[in-house]
Amino acid sequence: MKAIALFSGGLDSTLAMKLIIDQGIEVLAVNISTGFGSTKDRREHMQSMCDQVGAEFKIIDIENEYLQDVLFSPKHGYGKNFNPCIDCHAKMFAVAKRIMEEEGASFLLSGEVMGQRPMSQNKDALQTVLNESNCDGLLLRPMSAKMLKPTIAEENGWVDRERLESITGRSRDRQLALAKEIGLEDFESPGGGCLLTDENFGKKMFDYIAHENDFEVKDIPVMKFGRHLRLSDGAKLVVGRDKDENQHLQNIDNDKYYHARTVGIPGPHALLSKNASDSDKELATKIILTYTKAKQEDSFAISYDDMEQKGIPFETRAEANSYNIL
Repeated sequence: MKAIALFSGGLDSTLAMKLIIDQGIEVLAVNISTGFGSTKDRREHMQSMCDQVGAEFKIIDIENEYLQDVLFSPKHGYGKNFNPCIDCHAKMFAVAKRIMEEEGASFLLSGEVMGQRPMSQNKDALQTVLNESNCDGLLLRPMSAKMLKPTIAEENGWVDRERLESITGRSRDRQLALAKEIGLEDFESPGGGCLLTDENFGKKMFDYIAHENDFEVKDIPVMKFGRHLRLSDGAKLVVGRDKDENQHLQNIDNDKYYHARTVGIPGPHALLSKNASDSDKELATKIILTYTKAKQEDSFAISYDDMEQKGIPFETRAEANSYNIL
């Protein structure tokens, strides 16, 4: 028998899989990527967690589907920031159900713990997600199973309910005890892995939809790095904060933006909207140069792809710094 696990890479989903694998059931761990996960590449970590508990691992990309169906028109609204958690979970379960049918698996499982997150993991929200995804009865939540109604897997005797858990709330004591019992190593501390729950990232998203006509998959990487500034005439400027962000910005291929580089002096890599007015381009030049070590007597330029824009870094520093960084 086979089950499909919605797998985040975190401790809860890893333990949930282990509880099912220990009952002789094959588990395929599916990490469903919306494009808004952590900026850190976690593939190696997730593979390690699966290897330790004996699960197969696969990443499924739903970025286009997620943008079209969920992100900008969530039926159940947003959380505190730009996070449509209930609609997001319902979409993931619906995708997992498709995979279950393709793989010939018998049921789904997740690492959700009732009461761990106030918006998306209270009892009503957990049931709403099942209703919206047509997964009621199919989805087993091993970490809180004894606190929830029995699922098909339990009712049919595929899974022994007595060997599942009754964890609720935010305490991690029981999870840590289970991890110690099975010898799980290098698991992650709890934390928000979705950028949409981050306040600053949410501000960038709200700003984008207020000023731009559309949002595409190719725009997601732009949102993940750098200082984001909205200039006087509406252009977007993104300025790298450090070497790592500069490298990420250099690697972005998006025809909506110029790549901006300092000429004659080390400085940050930046992106500027291609529809920028001459005024915004001049302002962008001044702003970028404020992040260099130019001296007052120096004169430098910024290259926007193949075009140079002159700038005076010091006389305009106060003006440049008056723009809010998103």
